[in-house]
Amino acid sequence: MAESVPVRCPACRRPHTYTAPVFPCACGTPLALPLLRGGVPVQVRHRSWDDSWVGMRCPDCGRNDQWPQPEFGCECGAVIRLPVDTRALPGAAGTAAPLPATAAGGEPEEVPAAVRPPFNPVTIRTARDALTAAAQYLKWLGYAGVRIASERAANGIDLRGDGMVAQIDPTTQPTRLRDIECLWLNCLNEDSTGAFFSLAGYAHDARMRADQLGVPLFVMDLTGTPQPVNDAADSLIRTDPRPRA
Repeated sequence: MAESVPVRCPACRRPHTYTAPVFPCACGTPLALPLLRGGVPVQVRHRSWDDSWVGMRCPDCGRNDQWPQPEFGCECGAVIRLPVDTRALPGAAGTAAPLPATAAGGEPEEVPAAVRPPFNPVTIRTARDALTAAAQYLKWLGYAGVRIASERAANGIDLRGDGMVAQIDPTTQPTRLRDIECLWLNCLNEDSTGAFFSLAGYAHDARMRADQLGVPLFVMDLTGTPQPVNDAADSLIRTDPRPRA
């Protein structure tokens, strides 16, 4: 498995344990960027393409490719980036993919929550990619009929599905309080569940308001993989919206 390191959020000082995500090379080898032990994490306030990717060579096939910088969303709404140990990149970055938990008989243990296939993220290079990534994630959660809304400017809603409305903030600034309240009001008006996706995290007051209103918040890195940042988002993930037979 990928190495885990202790991290303290530079914005609110909360302690975390971070494990670098594992992604497959084109040849199939699972790889994870090596984290710099003792490195100083930084809060991502402005994104740029060059700062968001790291070049790495696969030790098995020799392919050179770009890999997303290790990042995670803190509960305070900040997006935190961890430094990579560039000295450990050549030939030492390979890591075994995590194996499923097994029961005594050797068969995979059943997960209590709804069983879903692995999520296939959409790499984010444009604002449109961010919409697509969020839509794919909602479909993966089980929401049917997810589509891009036709009147985003009028109400702030970017995606609609059966019983779901979602808003995506692809900008380089933390999402504002007003945007959270706008989504919440739309949920009330349409009697739907809501979800917010942000690339740069959330302002402190926006994060606090979302907790008060029960609005699920997610942050997305450039791999297009959403991560929950509050209890409402964790609850949304555990809920299967599909009707029972």
